[in-house]
Amino acid sequence: MKRTSYYSEYGERPAVRSRRSLLLHLLDGLITLLTVAVAAVMAITYLVPYVNPGRIWFLPVLGLAAPAVYVASVILMLYWIIRWRWIQAGIMLVLVVLGLGRVSLFWRPEIRRSYEEIVSDRGTVKVMTYNVRSFYGPDGESSVEGIVDLIREQNPDIVCLQEFNGRLAGGSDSFRLLLDSYDISRFDETRDSEVPEDTGLVILSKYRILRSATVLTPHSSSWADLLVDEDTLRVFNNHLHSTAINADDNEYITTRRFLSDTAREVKFRSIVSRLRANSELRAAQVDSISTEIRATRWGRLVCGDFNDTPVSYVYRRMAAGLNDAFSECGSGYSHTYRGFFNTLRIDYVLCSEPWQAITYEVLPAEYSDHYPVVVRLKRES
Repeated sequence: MKRTSYYSEYGERPAVRSRRSLLLHLLDGLITLLTVAVAAVMAITYLVPYVNPGRIWFLPVLGLAAPAVYVASVILMLYWIIRWRWIQAGIMLVLVVLGLGRVSLFWRPEIRRSYEEIVSDRGTVKVMTYNVRSFYGPDGESSVEGIVDLIREQNPDIVCLQEFNGRLAGGSDSFRLLLDSYDISRFDETRDSEVPEDTGLVILSKYRILRSATVLTPHSSSWADLLVDEDTLRVFNNHLHSTAINADDNEYITTRRFLSDTAREVKFRSIVSRLRANSELRAAQVDSISTEIRATRWGRLVCGDFNDTPVSYVYRRMAAGLNDAFSECGSGYSHTYRGFFNTLRIDYVLCSEPWQAITYEVLPAEYSDHYPVVVRLKRES
């Protein structure tokens, strides 16, 4: 009697091959479902900057996840290429290519000019923007002295501070001495005081400040006209409405406490509700601010804490017609907020022609829940 062979031509059991094939089919099925979900979310994120959050409330939440969704799309595209499934691979390839223009909003290759070239380049203007969290550090103590030392060390020509606490700053001899080197933006109610008491926003300038005013309130948006050489540069300092995601919310998400919390549904509903309400408020703010920015006839520098990511209605409206310093000359993956897995870039420096950003840096200073952003600008001839 002829003996039955248990091995194929290549020495593999047919039963094993059959099980492996079944597992691959199951895996392909699961990945197909994941691909459909990611592709749908990816397509929707492209709409986020163009739709007012007041109309579709969940779009700002998708904007937060945009970088992760893009990375997932690239991985899925590569999976289908390896599996020789060209329809699925083609769909993901189209979505990935459509998103290439937005990659520079989050990540740029590590290409830098040499330090010697930067410091020897004359005619530059150094700008710092920093949300100082009312000058309260992580330990709850005053951070005025540390921030003043940081400003002296960096020696920027223009400083835009958000959440400025005039009471703490005014009580600091170091800050008052700092004003010997800077002119400070003032509004009608603070012109007679040495340090503005409760403006929320302050612009410090080594250039002469010709005039200054508020766009909305002294806590959300203001501007100052600076005389830079023979040109006028209008600097907008902004602090848009907070997301209202507090330290406890951040810890709840980043430490994964929700995995063991039986009340997580209530907690997440509260977080999403606050994100929705405050996204609508920021949208209303940026509609007013962007109108003022576009109406400016001379050079514009727009700085501050927008409390929104580059994939958002707020960013698109604020950055219209302006150049983003990070997209122009940043490197690596930039985040400016100390929280939420260190993934959020919500502090910006934008400029109009004839100004061009030539360096971009986020300083690892931990005096606040934000990092300071320092940019060098050069006027194009």
